[in-house]
Order: sequence, then C-alpha cells, then structure tokens
Amino acid sequence: MANFNQILNHVLGIFFIIIIFSGAYAYLKPHRLHKRRLLSTLLLKISYLFYLLVLCIIVYLSALVKGGLDKVFFGIEFFAFLIVLFAPNIGIFARKLNYFSKKREQYNYFFTMVNLLSTILLVVMYSV
Repeated sequence: MANFNQILNHVLGIFFIIIIFSGAYAYLKPHRLHKRRLLSTLLLKISYLFYLLVLCIIVYLSALVKGGLDKVFFGIEFFAFLIVLFAPNIGIFARKLNYFSKKREQYNYFFTMVNLLSTILLVVMYSV
C-alpha cells in the first residue's frame, strides 16, 4: 500500500505535467497558424507538443516509478538525454529570430524532424 508521500508525489507530478503542457500550448497557440506556411507551422507546433508530452511522461515515470533519472539514463545516455532535452526547446524558441524569417518553412520542417527524432530517441532510451 502506498503511503501519503508517494501519493502526493504522483499527484504533484501529474499536476506539473498539466501546468507545463498548458503553458506550452498557450505560448505556441497551435490554433493560430501562419497563412502562407500553414502546413509547416502546424507540423512544427504539433510535433513539439507531442515531444513535450512524451518528455514529461518519461521524466515523471523515471523519477517516480523507476527511482530517478540517474537510474534510467546513466553514463553516455544521460548526455544524450540532455541533448534531446534542449535541442527541441532551442528550436521552438529560436523560430522567432529575424535570421530565420526568410527560411522559415525549411526551418519548420527541420525542427519538426528534430522533434520527432527526439521523441523516438527518448522512448528508445527509456525502454532499454
């Protein structure tokens, strides 16, 4: 039988997943799309939200079910986890820079692939 602290940790973990995902949804506004780059913008936003959901669930399961991130991702996998953690986030925040304004469609497709590959890598690293 689980004690109060374990139940509280699980409830708080789910609560923080909801807060993080809601904040990302509010920031990205996937319901508002660019008129000229409709498909690439939609793919980027949806792939990032899917990546973020998978990331939050894996961090939750690693921390609260399997005993911690250091037990799930150890050695070189931890450094790969850090790259997978930061690369899509940098991509989603850097899209507003003026440098990428003329190449936005290619940028969106590139980071859609980064998001999908990061999601696959997260699932593979967690399951191994």
